[in-house]
Amino acid sequence: MKIIDAHHHYWDPAANYHPWLRDEPMIPFRYGDYTSIRVRFMAPEYDAATAGWDVVATVTMEGEWDPADPTGEAEWMQRLRDETGRPAAHVAQAWLDRDDLPEVLAAYAALPIVRSVRHKPRANAAPGGPAGGMMDPAYRDGFRRLADAGLIFDLQTPWWHLHEAADMAALAPEMPIVLNHAGLPSDRSAEGLAGWRQAMRDFAALPQVRVKISGIGLPGRPWSLEDNREIIRFCVDTFGPERAMFASNFPVDGLCGSFDTIFSGFDAATADLPEAARQALFRGTAETVYGLAPAS
Repeated sequence: MKIIDAHHHYWDPAANYHPWLRDEPMIPFRYGDYTSIRVRFMAPEYDAATAGWDVVATVTMEGEWDPADPTGEAEWMQRLRDETGRPAAHVAQAWLDRDDLPEVLAAYAALPIVRSVRHKPRANAAPGGPAGGMMDPAYRDGFRRLADAGLIFDLQTPWWHLHEAADMAALAPEMPIVLNHAGLPSDRSAEGLAGWRQAMRDFAALPQVRVKISGIGLPGRPWSLEDNREIIRFCVDTFGPERAMFASNFPVDGLCGSFDTIFSGFDAATADLPEAARQALFRGTAETVYGLAPAS
């Protein structure tokens, strides 16, 4: 199976400033202690992690680079692409509610590698509570600007804010939205899963949305098919293979499992599906969404 890894990071904290990878104290993190990933992760480290798998292209995701230099990471990725041919595409940092957004988007228009942007909206720690960042007027105005710029929006938010995402999506119904990490189904209780399923069904009803099946590890537990088969199949069944894609989220998900463990899990969870469906999940959807050349 040829793979397009639709979501991973390159970073070198010794050379470039990512506050969460360099500053002390470390931030609260959903997988717990992340000391082991506060180190360089570039093409050689990625190749070592993916040994044995036929990864034909990848999409890098912004890694919370210095917000005082919002275009620096994308410019760095473009140089890497020009020099090495990798990565194939990049999801860049953009702060939708900042005054510099027009200048940032203009800079990205000159960087062919940039296909999408991400700005994690303000979110509540659990269901309930006040509205999140996607209801802020400035954030919503920035979202409209993305559509005008012809970009995709990568959305990372917990499932209990997806109704707000649906409301915001109506502002630009033609713009693709890619939901990161399966809507973050971290609460695997019966109540938590029921809420996640309903939110995902409602969100999937929007024709403009896609989902990345990634980032579904659990804190303090090694990644296992037993824990994650239901999550994987529900996403595939709800969005359809042509609107879902597999991704590693490396090196972050290396905190809970190896690339081989995670992609073997994706493989086993979908082994009974038609070959065309599996090709879409492992490469075809990412190829289409991010405008990549077809994998040979």
